[in-house]
Amino acid sequence: MRCPFCAHDDTQVKDSRPTEDNASIRRRRQCSSCGARFTTFERVQLREVVVVKSGDRREPFERAKLEQSIALASRKRGIDQERLDQLISGIQRQVETSGEAEVPSSHIGELVMEGLRQIDSVAYIRFASVYRDFSEARDFEEFAHTVQQAAKD
Repeated sequence: MRCPFCAHDDTQVKDSRPTEDNASIRRRRQCSSCGARFTTFERVQLREVVVVKSGDRREPFERAKLEQSIALASRKRGIDQERLDQLISGIQRQVETSGEAEVPSSHIGELVMEGLRQIDSVAYIRFASVYRDFSEARDFEEFAHTVQQAAKD
């Protein structure tokens, strides 16, 4: 594993342990050149999945993009990182085990929205505003109203 600080190729694993949800292994590493310590995560990748975007563009599924979009929607919401990691791992697992080589980005977006809806309504609305391309304040109002109605039911 290459050191992220000095780019030296030789690092040593100092500690390994499974994460809380047993979906990955957390490894503490130390660079033999500069002595810096850092953490890596090892996850199982079941298959290569291609995401079909709008306009029929295709790109490989990247967990990091999913993490980034969920982190942005849930920023400053006080949501436990472990809970978000479980959501991300669950979505990744669903995508990889679907049996399909190509998955529409809209399907992934719906999985994220469903997961965020169960965790935090503000994060859910934030994600929906980008995913559904809200263009004016009325869009937010209408969507927030449907979220409130669903919470009452």
